Amino acid sequence: MNFVKRDVKAVNGASAVESAAVSDFPAVSRFPAPTAAAHKWPISYESIELISVIADVVVIFSASTLAGVIYHMQAYGTPGDIFQYFGTAGVVSALFVSLMKSRRMYKPAALLALRNQLRTIVLLWTAVFLLLAGTVFTLKVGTELSRGASLLFAALGLAALVVHRVFWRSLLTKGMTNKRFSGRRIVLITDCRHQIEAGLAHNLANLGFTLERHFRLPPPERGRHQRADMISRAIACVRGSEVEEIVVGTDLKNWTDLRGLIAELRILPFPVNLIPVGTASEIFNQPSHELGNSVCVEVQRGPLTSLEYAAKRCIDIVFAGTGLLVLLPLLAVVAVAIKLDSPGPVLFRQRRCGFNGKCFQIYKFRTMSVLEDGATITQAQCGDSRITPLGRWLRRTSADELPQLLNVLEGSMSLVGPRPHAVAHDTQFDKVVRNYAFRRRVKPGLTGWAQVHGYRGPTPTPEDIERRVEHDLWYIDNWSFGLDLAIMLQTVVEVARSRNAY
Repeated sequence: MNFVKRDVKAVNGASAVESAAVSDFPAVSRFPAPTAAAHKWPISYESIELISVIADVVVIFSASTLAGVIYHMQAYGTPGDIFQYFGTAGVVSALFVSLMKSRRMYKPAALLALRNQLRTIVLLWTAVFLLLAGTVFTLKVGTELSRGASLLFAALGLAALVVHRVFWRSLLTKGMTNKRFSGRRIVLITDCRHQIEAGLAHNLANLGFTLERHFRLPPPERGRHQRADMISRAIACVRGSEVEEIVVGTDLKNWTDLRGLIAELRILPFPVNLIPVGTASEIFNQPSHELGNSVCVEVQRGPLTSLEYAAKRCIDIVFAGTGLLVLLPLLAVVAVAIKLDSPGPVLFRQRRCGFNGKCFQIYKFRTMSVLEDGATITQAQCGDSRITPLGRWLRRTSADELPQLLNVLEGSMSLVGPRPHAVAHDTQFDKVVRNYAFRRRVKPGLTGWAQVHGYRGPTPTPEDIERRVEHDLWYIDNWSFGLDLAIMLQTVVEVARSRNAY
């Protein structure tokens, strides 16, 4: 007995569309055989993920070979080493496809979301080539690779993958709209609401399954005899027929009756698959794994796995350490300028709330004549008289934040994450904004998704902090190395624009 979830969201979504068109189902529905006009393609909906993975590998290998041949023909008049192009393509495809699969981007539902596909492709493709460039530089093997051919490969590969995704979306849309995918012949057995049954049957037909019969079981309270009779009719229908699979659509709250149905269907030599519907079906959309003899369902994913956390921490240490070394002369000049500009310490320290609510002291260059860190803290405003002349320039260029590289090195902050607020403001915002505390599921950052979208600086209204929190929570739920890279690159542009920097 196989329990398989088949696009539960699509099934539940389709029910709303069909509810207006279908008001009732007979106890037994016979579906017409497909006409000659509805010619089936030789691919099934279930094979799309594997085919799209193979197609991506072919696209990457083709782009690498084409880029290498074009570049070497232009530069040297010979096609170059084909095996070297294949080797590069093998490394790139292994990294890129693995990252895409880890984000479940080859699922048919994900392939239909074109905008998200394109954004993910650009981020991951860029991240793969930057990673390879850093590896080549570190290992000093750049002489064995052509920079021109690699850049051309990056451009051609990205363009080909974008075109490939547009093709897949068109193919999937056409296949589902015109019922072109090939699928097994099935008998559908349901005991749920009529609208859900209609949506379920419609969705299965769209995915290419040939629905031979639909048996609608009466609810148990209407009579066990009627229900048993309908199950017997379903079994008799399947015997000696061309049916290849039985699909049961039911609400899991009827589990006791469902077990009886399963027991009776075991007499048939065909796979029986369950499609859960109703509110209980939401649990099947969550990742699960075995825990001893039990099945463990992940109802809330941790922001980072242990491996991802270790990798992010390594990147933080390398970038923060390198940044401090490179910027050391500038930091020394700024420190001296602050001492000459106004009385007070060079560094401003303030308590901030970090990962899991743990407090830490954040470091910034002092830009004000006050050092507030109490129960009440007044946010900086445009034209604030507390800001020193040098501090105004430091805040506009965000140079006052550079000492937070020390926070990154010590582990209380990361390069990218939600910006930390003063403890006094955290207490205030937590009462105003729902889910505000969810920001503490990751380390705070030097920059973040909210900041590159213009939500930096003071938050004078509840709407301002709500929008910032929305962006922070989106970052936590959609984290990836590619996204971190994109945020760091966008931060450079945002600093140059100086939006809300005062």
